Amino acid sequence: MTAEPTIPPPAGDHADDARILGRYNEMKHDLKIFMDGVLHYLGDHPELRASGREIVHSYKCRLKDPEHLRAKLARKRAEGKPISYGNLFDRVTDLAGVRIIHLFQEQFEQIDGVIRRKIKAGDWVLGERATAYTWDPETAVFFRNFNLEVVQKPTSYTSVHYLIRPRSDSPLCCEVQVRTLFEEIWGEVDHQINYPIPTTNLACREQIQVLSKIVGAGSRLLDSLHRVHQDHIKNTNR
Repeated sequence: MTAEPTIPPPAGDHADDARILGRYNEMKHDLKIFMDGVLHYLGDHPELRASGREIVHSYKCRLKDPEHLRAKLARKRAEGKPISYGNLFDRVTDLAGVRIIHLFQEQFEQIDGVIRRKIKAGDWVLGERATAYTWDPETAVFFRNFNLEVVQKPTSYTSVHYLIRPRSDSPLCCEVQVRTLFEEIWGEVDHQINYPIPTTNLACREQIQVLSKIVGAGSRLLDSLHRVHQDHIKNTNR
């Protein structure tokens, strides 16, 4: 009986991408288990969700869509920084993502404290120094009070990123983003209009920048309201 001819595997970049995506799919279950643990540890932590003084407003998570990963592989290859099967989990650290959202900027201190204690206990490891991204000089000053790498970006993005692993040699990594609700609104709008390919529409670019200024002003107004309210409560209870 004549053997069926074998079909050669795809060659070149497509073959590499298929192997990388296959590797990601193999790890998705473990990534999700780790991501869910990070999400609920922070999102449901009693110090951050105590009745009457909730620090965490809301939270969510996601695993990277395979087609988005495929597009990222193509972009990195075009930039001369190709991602390989062997370095996938070192180079792509946002395959699993958690977002923690709070109302007032000053509440960041409590969230950061919970994360730092978990790391100090040895339950989590930081893949690199946590980074605060912002365009706003005043916000940059605020973040410099913490053990963060502060990066002022020309884009209007503001968020703090932690790359958390269960141990230093683990391929599993969960990117934790911490931001205010105002910053989340800006980020969601920018993500739909301006990411991953920046818009070429001048009006859209200008309005996204204006929105970032409104977000900055709104965040400051919320913090002022919060301080006035807390002072009022203290004076009333004396």
